[in-house]
Amino acid sequence: MPVSPSGCFVSTMAKKLSAGIVLYRKRDTGPEVLLVHPGGPFWAKKDDGCWSIPKGEYLEGEDPLKVAKREFYEETGSELDGPCVELTPAKQSSGKMIRAWAVEGDLDAASIRSNSFSMEWPPKSGRVQSFPEVDRGLWCELPLARKKLLPGQRVLLDELERRIR
Repeated sequence: MPVSPSGCFVSTMAKKLSAGIVLYRKRDTGPEVLLVHPGGPFWAKKDDGCWSIPKGEYLEGEDPLKVAKREFYEETGSELDGPCVELTPAKQSSGKMIRAWAVEGDLDAASIRSNSFSMEWPPKSGRVQSFPEVDRGLWCELPLARKKLLPGQRVLLDELERRIR
C-alpha cells in the first residue's frame, strides 16, 4: 500500500459508485415511492432503516443512467417507462456516492422478481445457497419511506418531494 509524505498509508481503492431509480406515483394522499428490501439471511429479520431504492454499483466510465435502469430491471423484473429526472447525488457515510433518477410510474410491488446471488450459508458450513437480491417491494408514502429507507438515501426523498409538490 502506498505511503503519503506524512508516513500514513494511502488507500488505492476506487471510490464506490452506485446508480438507482426512485420510482414514484401520485396518490390523493400524497406521493408514494417504491422501496425494495434486500434478500438473504443477514437482512431477513431487519426492517426499519434497511430498505433501499432499486440500485447497484457501477465502475467509473460506465453510463450511470444505463446502470440505474439495468439494476431496476434486475431487482424488480420490470422495465422503466417514462422520463428520468436526475436528482442530486447522495453521499453515504461509507463514502459511496449514489446517483439517482426520479421516474413516475407504477408496478405491482407484490410481483417483484429479482436476480439471485449465492453465498455460503450458514457460515463455515460448506453449503452454498442461493438468495434473491431483493425479497420484496413496498409502496409507501414519504413519512413511512423515510423510516424504512437506509439513512443515507433519505435525502433523495427530500429532493423528490420538493420537485413534485
